Amino acid sequence: MMENLHELLINRRSIRRYTNAPVDADDVRLILEAGLMAPTSKNARSWQFVVVEEPEMLALLGQCKPNYATSVANAPLAIVVTADMTKSEAWIEDASVAASFMMLQAADLGLGSCWVEVRDRYREDGEPSEEYVRNLLGIPEEMAVVCILSVGYKDETRRPIDTTKLLWEKVHAGKW
Repeated sequence: MMENLHELLINRRSIRRYTNAPVDADDVRLILEAGLMAPTSKNARSWQFVVVEEPEMLALLGQCKPNYATSVANAPLAIVVTADMTKSEAWIEDASVAASFMMLQAADLGLGSCWVEVRDRYREDGEPSEEYVRNLLGIPEEMAVVCILSVGYKDETRRPIDTTKLLWEKVHAGKW
């Protein structure tokens, strides 16, 4: 566990390579709790999550787009983040905040994770990634598939963020 949130933010990096060790069920529960605690617009709670641990399904999900989805196939756990488009006009934001909370909880538990964008992405054959994932998992039509989080024990080391290289010029005080 990290000492504080700032240290966690500095050290949390996208991890795409994992060991084969399964994620402990109590840790999975804590990660999902973090997503369920995420704030939502008008408390709509438009998100829903699909937990996938079967290697065959993880391999299929890893084919949802040609680039950058291999972390899903290599992970012992994936969480598919969906949102009910009929419940809130801010469904993308709701799902994104929940996914971020889950990634931070995973990092606090010493696990690696990676956000794999699904919304508005396509497979090599032109099929929408979202449709592909929806069909694989039986996700209802009103549920948008926003992303897949790959989660597992890290099998790679990434350097912490160098805070001296933060882009402070992107911060405006008072007005642009």
